[in-house]
Amino acid sequence: MSSAGQTAADALAEPAVRVRTPRARATTAYVRYGAGKVGGALVSLLAVLVTGFFLFRLIPGDPVKTMTGGRPVSAEQLASYRREFGLDLPLWQQFTDYCGNALTGDLGTSYQFHAPVVDKIGEALPNTLLLTGTAFVLYTALGILLGTRAAWRHGRLGDRLNTGLALTLYSVPSFWLGLLLIIVFSVGIGPIPGLFPTGGMESGGEEGFAYVLDVAHHLILPVVTLVAVEYGQTLLVTRSALLDEMGSDYLTTARAKGLRDDLVRRRHAVPNALLPTVTLVFVNLGRTVAGVILVETVFSWPGLGGLFYQALSVPDLPLVQGLFLFFAAAVIIMNTLADLVYPLLDPRVGR
Repeated sequence: MSSAGQTAADALAEPAVRVRTPRARATTAYVRYGAGKVGGALVSLLAVLVTGFFLFRLIPGDPVKTMTGGRPVSAEQLASYRREFGLDLPLWQQFTDYCGNALTGDLGTSYQFHAPVVDKIGEALPNTLLLTGTAFVLYTALGILLGTRAAWRHGRLGDRLNTGLALTLYSVPSFWLGLLLIIVFSVGIGPIPGLFPTGGMESGGEEGFAYVLDVAHHLILPVVTLVAVEYGQTLLVTRSALLDEMGSDYLTTARAKGLRDDLVRRRHAVPNALLPTVTLVFVNLGRTVAGVILVETVFSWPGLGGLFYQALSVPDLPLVQGLFLFFAAAVIIMNTLADLVYPLLDPRVGR
C-alpha cells in the first residue's frame, strides 16, 4: 500500500475529535463562573457564622441575670440556668456545638422566649416581608421611572431637581427621617393634625377588610420612610446607565427610521440600560431585609428588626446570633443571585 493510502486508512481508523460548539463553551464557562460565585457565598456564610458567635459575646452584661428580671436569685439557681443554656461549658465547646447545630438548621433556644430561634424568626418574618416587600416594589418602580425620565431630559430643570432630591434623601439616616415623620404626621405639628399611628402594626379589635385597612394605615409611614431613603440609588444607577446608551449608533438608526422619541426610549434604550439596575434590584432586596432594623424599631413594627433590638437588650445570644446570620445570609444570597443572573443578561460577563 502506498504511503498516501496508508495515511488515509490511519485517518479513518482514528476516533473522531469532538468539536465543542460555542454554545457548549459558553455553558462550561458559565458553570465554572457560577461554581466560583456559589463557593464564595458559602465561604462568606461560614465567616458570618464564626463572626456572629464571637462578636455578640463581647456585649457587656450577664444574660442569665437579665432573665431573672432583677429578682434575688441564689447562686445555685444561676448555675442551673447556665447549665440549662450551656453557658457553663468552655467557650470552644460552645462554639463547636453552635456551628454543628447551625449546619443542621438548629439555631438554639431563645433565652427570653424559651422557644426555638427558628420559630421566632418564622413568626416575625411575614411582618418584615410585608413592610420591606411593599417598600421594595415602590422604590424600585419609582427609581426606574424617575431615573429614565431624568436621563432622557438630562441637564434640564426636572433632571436637576430629581437628582438633587434623590441625593439628599439617600444621605438622610432612615431613623432620623422616621422620627421626623412621626413628629409631623403622627403627633401633629402646627396646623398639621396627627393623621397616622405612632407605631405598631394594628390597633386591635379589627377583623376582615377593616383589619386590612388598619394594617395598611399603620404601614404608610414606615413604607414612606424606606421608599424616600432607598429610591435615590435606583434612580441614579438607571440615569447613569441610560446616559451611557444615549449616544449609541442603534438609537440614531432607530430615529432615522422615523420612530417616535418615546418608542426609541421604551423599546431600545431602556431595556439595554436596565442591566445594571437588574443587578441592583437583587442587591437591594437583600439589603432592605437586613437594613430594616432601625425603621422597625422607630415605628415599633413587630418584625425581625424589632426582634433583633429586643434580643440585643438582654442580650439573648442565640436569638441575636440567629438573626445576625439570617440578615447576612439574605444579603449574601441576593448578591450571589445577582452575580448568577447578570451573565444571562450580558453574555460578556463571566467569560
